[in-house]
Amino acid sequence: MATDHIVRAYDEELSRLANIIAQMGGLAETQLAAAIQAVVQRDSELAARTVQDDVKVDRLEEEVDAFSVRLLALRQPVARDLRTIVTALRIAAELERIADYAKNVAKRAIALNQVPAVRPVHAVPRMGALVQAMIKDVLDAYIEHDAAKARQVWQRDEEVDEMYNSLFRELLTYMMEDARSITTCTHLLFIAKNIERIGDHTTNVAELIHYQVTGSRLSEARPKGDNTSFAVVQPPKGSK
Repeated sequence: MATDHIVRAYDEELSRLANIIAQMGGLAETQLAAAIQAVVQRDSELAARTVQDDVKVDRLEEEVDAFSVRLLALRQPVARDLRTIVTALRIAAELERIADYAKNVAKRAIALNQVPAVRPVHAVPRMGALVQAMIKDVLDAYIEHDAAKARQVWQRDEEVDEMYNSLFRELLTYMMEDARSITTCTHLLFIAKNIERIGDHTTNVAELIHYQVTGSRLSEARPKGDNTSFAVVQPPKGSK
């Protein structure tokens, strides 16, 4: 009976760890959704609340850290249990970064509300919705221990990069056509980059889930489509 109790308690501890990670992910996803909504609706109050709510994710990461260290010390896990705990630590760090980038989007939303809106803002919610869907699916993959679903999320990061490339070029063109839009478009560029980085961190989570479930890392090169470092946009004809 004592042995059964110990095993059952260990299972409950691992389940608790997974639940904290799932809670972190849910909060990070909500943070991003609220930040995007604040941009679209020009809602400074919502943006400010989103910035303040980031501390909730930080506290959960601290809880994951403390609980994982305790499990490592007391249970001395091996094989899959060890991978589960170690990847939980790393996934928590990735989710904390996702929430930080969402906070950055919310901060930019507050700044955007001080200047006139521009047409390219319509692309932000599309890009945000794509990344939100990736976060949701990667959390499902974590809860379900589904390596195949994690791989699917991993593959979708290229689509995020392509959308970012398109928005990057559109914003540069818009700024060249109308210098009055430079401030607004610069904030939108930072927002788009933050969302693109959230996609990268979500892809990191997918890789960690695949390793946790299978014990092996994804062998293929990560699909990447961000080529903004090499982007050259020609000024409109007739401009000086």
